[in-house]
Formats: sequence, structure tokens, C-alpha cells
Amino acid sequence: MTNSDRPMPPLEGAEHRWVTVRGARLHIAESGSGKQPVVLLHGFPQHWYAWRALVPLLADGHRLICVDLRGFGWSEQTKRGYDTDGLGDDILALLDALGLDRVTLVGHNWGAGVGFRLCQRAPERFRAFLALNMAHPWTRHRDVLPNLWRMWFTAFIEYPVLGRLVLRHWPAFTRYLLRRAVADPAAWRDADLAEFTEAAQASAHAGQAMFWQYVVRDIPAGFRGTHRRRQLAVPTLVLGGEHDPVIPPALLRGGDPNADDLTVRVVPGAGHHLHEERPELVAETLRELIARTG
Repeated sequence: MTNSDRPMPPLEGAEHRWVTVRGARLHIAESGSGKQPVVLLHGFPQHWYAWRALVPLLADGHRLICVDLRGFGWSEQTKRGYDTDGLGDDILALLDALGLDRVTLVGHNWGAGVGFRLCQRAPERFRAFLALNMAHPWTRHRDVLPNLWRMWFTAFIEYPVLGRLVLRHWPAFTRYLLRRAVADPAAWRDADLAEFTEAAQASAHAGQAMFWQYVVRDIPAGFRGTHRRRQLAVPTLVLGGEHDPVIPPALLRGGDPNADDLTVRVVPGAGHHLHEERPELVAETLRELIARTG
């Protein structure tokens, strides 16, 4: 089963449409009545529905555009195009197709990784950026090395063939990753765990390909310091969880002269899915960032 064959989870007020960009048909779910456009990029293994708790808190006064990244949710699953720069190019093309010159950007996990790359490459397109549970490009090597073990699970996902088999035929693994990532497993409803687990099965090719492209492209670029040297001119706020098992507070330290306006905050008692665990705090933080950046 592909995601396109699956029923769309309901969210009151959401309007769905598809836009073809760069050879892929991307799905977006739009909500809200405001003129202020906010683009939200989900992480792995989620899709647009990841923002279901945040949307009702922000719909009044904001135009919320929840995007399914290429291959995830109800966006088309193509053979290629899952590298970070390619996923970013999709978003820039989507903004052009929607007639949006500048937007506020929100990203979680992989979506935040794409967000950092976008804000470095095309700062004129973004008013502000809220990154959830993702390290900025200037994480110190002495903080990274002792925390590499936290990425053990990627070995089951990133390799061609193996990764697709794991995601498609071992749903208990995906469910385990989701449950262990939050500080309190009660943050998940059973129905939501089932939704994202089934979605990961349906988008197994995209999930594996995205992890593999990170291995072959982004890790070597990290050793070369490619992205550390790029300017970050977009006002950016990073929110992390005190008990995040994937991106712990140690990986949020530092910063760099190349970041003009970078703020990092750690949320006590929270884990790796702040939009699921603390949606009210995330909404309040986004409103504050928008107000500060005009």
C-alpha cells in the first residue's frame, strides 16, 4: 500500500491540495484565516498530520501551510530527490508556485535540517525560522563525538534494501522509535502511533533514501565544514528537549559568528517531539518570534 491509497486523517478546517514541482506532486494541507504565511516541515517518520495539535492554536491570524516532503505523507514518492538540498529545492519551488515571496518557517527533526539549509541558501525567502529538536550547523565536535551512539537506530534504516525492508515489514521498530523519543509515552495516542507507523511503511523508499543521502552527502560535507562556513542571516530560534534521546541539549551548545541572530532554548521535561509534547509552548514561541521579527 502507498500513502496515496490510505485515507487522509481528519483535521477540522484543513484544505488539501497538490502542487507539482521539480517532477514531484507535493501535498499540502492549509489552515487558518490570517495573511501571515507559515510553512511547516515535518520530521521522520511523520507527515503533515504531525502539526495537528499546533494548527488549532495558530490558525487564527496565520496562514498555515503544512507540507508533505517529497515521498512522505500524500506527496509523490519518486525514485530520487531525497538529499537535503534537493528537498530544500522542492520547498523553494513550492513557494514560487504558491506566489509566496517570504514566509516564516517551522521545522522539526529532518524538516528542521532542511530548514537550516534553506535559510542559509535563500535567506531572502524567510522572515524567521523556528527549529524543533535539531542541532544547528555549528555544533562543536567535542559535543558530537560522545553522542554518536544515540544514532544507533539509523543503521537499521539508511542502507539500501535493508532500510526499506525494516520500515516496510517491521512496524514495531518504527513504533518503538516514536515511543522512546518522547519523555512521556502518554504523549502519544494509540491512533496517532498507528497512523505514523503505517505512513512509514508506505513511504519506506523515501525514508531509507533520505537517511542514505545524509550519509553519502551531508556527513562528508560536515567533515569538510561546508555548511559551517555558510552565513545564517535569518532570525532563528532553536527549541530542544531536556530529555531528547536523539538531539540532547549538549548538541545545541555553541553557535557561530556566521549566525546573525541565533537563540537556543531547552524545554525542561520534554523529549524529541516538542510539537507533540508541548504544542502550547511551541505556539507561544512561534508567536513571540513572529512578533519580534516583524
